[in-house]
Amino acid sequence: MADTSQLTSGVAERYASSLFELALEQGVVDGVTADLDRFQAMLDESADLKRFVASPVFSAEDQLKAIVAISEKADISGFFANFLKVVARNRRLFALPGMIKAFRIIAANHRGEISAEVTSAHALSQAQETELKVALKSVTGKDVMIAVTVDPSILGGLIVKVGSRQIDTSLRTKLSTLKLALKEVG
Repeated sequence: MADTSQLTSGVAERYASSLFELALEQGVVDGVTADLDRFQAMLDESADLKRFVASPVFSAEDQLKAIVAISEKADISGFFANFLKVVARNRRLFALPGMIKAFRIIAANHRGEISAEVTSAHALSQAQETELKVALKSVTGKDVMIAVTVDPSILGGLIVKVGSRQIDTSLRTKLSTLKLALKEVG
């Protein structure tokens, strides 16, 4: 059986790359990014929309009608709205979250930035985010855009992913390591 995560990733990257190239050519990268952010916020807020996007049950026609209605409601028009229609017509809505993520990475690389995914046990203050950006810039040598996710299950500390590198200073991981070490001793 094929690895569907790789299939989804490949589809997402191809669509995101095409979207970025066309947006760059038309000079609308910032507008597309704003529309992407608005659509991502809707996905984050609505479990129903998330299920709709991921579900293979709906026909391409139903998906297209729904995407048109959602785009109008969210005041998403022009370039990104047309992109959403193409994605819906081609029955690729399941890969939309990956497309959004891949577009952001491509746009950041184009600006000479890299992005980092940060998981924290609680929301970071603006000062903490700034300090983290400075620390990551000193390590990577590039401006770093961070996306913070709050996950109370890590108990404390941070998990930082930059490219293929991950730094895990979470309390949960440290406790798991300690637990394993104590099992080996006892």
